[in-house]
Amino acid sequence: MNFQDLDEKTGAIIGMIIEEVFRNERQGKITRLGGLNKYALKGQILFTGSSLMEHFPIEEFCIAEGIQSIIYNRGVGGFTTDDFLRNIHTVLLELDPSRVFINIGTNDISESIAPDGDWLNHLITNYDCILTQLKAQKPNCDVYLMAYYPTNQAVIAGSPFSKQTFGLRTQENINKANREVEKLAVRYGYHYINANAGLADVDGDLKAEYTTDGVHMTPDAYFQVFRNLKPYL
Repeated sequence: MNFQDLDEKTGAIIGMIIEEVFRNERQGKITRLGGLNKYALKGQILFTGSSLMEHFPIEEFCIAEGIQSIIYNRGVGGFTTDDFLRNIHTVLLELDPSRVFINIGTNDISESIAPDGDWLNHLITNYDCILTQLKAQKPNCDVYLMAYYPTNQAVIAGSPFSKQTFGLRTQENINKANREVEKLAVRYGYHYINANAGLADVDGDLKAEYTTDGVHMTPDAYFQVFRNLKPYL
């Protein structure tokens, strides 16, 4: 065994340990959210999805702007569409929302998400299943499918971890996924909304000052999203 072999094996072991830590963290969040759901008021506004939704301080922005709507956030960091489907009752159905904003699927834009590498088919097939269940169980819910946010590949390339994790989240792939999500919205009679105005620079990339890793956004970036969403709240 040479040093390179040892390094690759060590990296693989570390990767598995990190994934196990993240998996346990996600499960802990689901358990906590399930407990909170018992006290949530039915028929309110729900924001749900992955970390890009979890990090959205929508409730604080509403308070600051004098919006008195009751809003619950059930975003869970690291969630793929597979995770969302497995936990759809906790992060969506149990709250019986009158209106829901969904942003799920960016973590599916990864080489590891589908054995054959066809992440887009995997993402849209699962998203379709999510909407099928939602339509069947909450037919009167007003549903908004949010466009995926832009990313900044230059910032992503500056970190080995970000490059490995987010390397496929190019603007081309983001746009491709958004077109398919928009088609889903039309098929189900739901709303497709792009709340990204003000996030991108002149090249169409997420502004560097709005992100630390090229994907996840700062409060200032989220306030831009909030301003664009205000008419729907």
